[in-house]
Amino acid sequence: MTGGTGAEAGTGAGTAAGAGDRAASGAPLAGGESPAAIFAARAAMTPEAPFLAHRPAPGAAFEDVSCAALAARVASLRAAYAAGGWGAGHRAALLIGSRPDFFAHYLALNGLGVSIVPLNADGRAEDLGWQVAHARAGTVIAAPALAPLARDTARAAAEEGAGAVPVADAAGDLRDLPPAPRPAAPGAGGARDEAAILYTSGTTGRPKGCVLENRYFALGGRAYAGWGGRLALAAGDRLLNPLPLHHMNALSITTTALMLTGGCAVLVDRFSPSGWWRDCTEGRASLIHYLGVMPALLLARPPAAEDRAHAVTRGVGAGVDPDHHAAFEARFGFPLLELWGMTETGRGFIDADEPRAVGTRAFGRPGFPLLGRVLDETGAEAPRGTPGEFQVRAAGPEPRAGFFARYLDNPDATAEAWTADDWFRTGDVVIHGEDDRFRFVERRKNIIRRSGENIAAAEVEACLQSHDAVASAAVLAHPDKLREEEIYACVVLREGLTGDAALARTLFDWCDARLSYFKAPGWLAFRDALPVTGTQKVQKGAIFASGEDPEAAAHDFRDLKRRTRKEPTP
Repeated sequence: MTGGTGAEAGTGAGTAAGAGDRAASGAPLAGGESPAAIFAARAAMTPEAPFLAHRPAPGAAFEDVSCAALAARVASLRAAYAAGGWGAGHRAALLIGSRPDFFAHYLALNGLGVSIVPLNADGRAEDLGWQVAHARAGTVIAAPALAPLARDTARAAAEEGAGAVPVADAAGDLRDLPPAPRPAAPGAGGARDEAAILYTSGTTGRPKGCVLENRYFALGGRAYAGWGGRLALAAGDRLLNPLPLHHMNALSITTTALMLTGGCAVLVDRFSPSGWWRDCTEGRASLIHYLGVMPALLLARPPAAEDRAHAVTRGVGAGVDPDHHAAFEARFGFPLLELWGMTETGRGFIDADEPRAVGTRAFGRPGFPLLGRVLDETGAEAPRGTPGEFQVRAAGPEPRAGFFARYLDNPDATAEAWTADDWFRTGDVVIHGEDDRFRFVERRKNIIRRSGENIAAAEVEACLQSHDAVASAAVLAHPDKLREEEIYACVVLREGLTGDAALARTLFDWCDARLSYFKAPGWLAFRDALPVTGTQKVQKGAIFASGEDPEAAAHDFRDLKRRTRKEPTP
């Protein structure tokens, strides 16, 4: 484990071998610690440079929004909010989607000390209403196209006990803005002031609301701006990030980094495999972000001239299949830099230095800006090369600097998230290698326990996805009377293929020939598609409808799983 220095807001990131120079290369937090102050400093320095690019309508050409134009809109909105009494101690929910007006309202509110609650534009009113009520947001600011969802969300919030929650038009001049629900508190813009509440996806029960301070944004952006290596942000970089703005990556980390380095955020509503390279080309992207199944879906498309007709020089993200990593880089002509991060941690790790560990799930080394450790089941540090629980903390004297402040109204969960010596429990299984790199294994919740064996769902998914017939796969734990849990594989086939018993057996044999016998799917089902979140993560809990029997449409291979290796079907 590598040591570090000073990670407090405004003093630089933690250092390890070579990391101090990177931190020094990051732009200073001129003008203060809040996102609004950082953007104001950027706008003053480069008023005519583009900060945002977007398609004003589906299929329209991208249009750039200059720093000066956005700053003018921010100033107008801030005056309207201030006139309504909005300020520190208030919260406002934003239901706008990935549009320039999101940033205008976000920065206007942040400048007054109002905390934002970004809502998922693809969410359900019942879920969004619960978030509005739980966060005690005083209003929902909605894009015109999302006004019906906003009204339904407000009604759902009222049913959750929030009372009347007014809805205002994000595209207007806020003449319909309701007055603040109570007098504002004094002060705004400090490093420790609340800036936002982001709701985690949640695995059981309701999602948790992560309270994020201004320094979360400042330190996160500074870390991304100072990572260097193959990432190395520069003025003029144009980042196409398809992740939604209710996600910490696009909202806080990358956008703040672009403020600091003079870059431009290219906005798209969502990732589309068929339109991705057109978005990259027409948006003049030099850098992209990816998550989940995006690389696999792009590789599954037929080769075309557009594969290299872009200006992208690097991609940053998490979750590329190891077997696809090198193939993607060779076909599309730029490196995929794997990283690790969570809403709770803000910053993370990245494998951006050459030589990179391509195809190994490596995501960087400890030291800048976080330290990490891997513990075994006894709580002792695991030997190098051995999987264990991943825990992280900020480098420097304050272990929690730049992390989420707390889970809203959930002190027990907040306390449980941290160890007694102030390390954050990530819930991930990771290997710390002899080369000092961390390598991702699996989320602990995605470990399948079969007859005493711990099986990483990601390993089985990777094996299935390496077959030419498979476009994507999700592996789940399915209850089994004899073995506690059995492996259940959901497979989406490439276009033009039909799932039948013969192909299911072929895929079982494929896994059985390449994995330990107990890791082969006991059940295999073909699906037309897999449900994903806005960040392209498969929603395993939403694959089957309520009341649906997973075994009814699945092929049962449990009796074929034997310790003795079988010859695969030709």
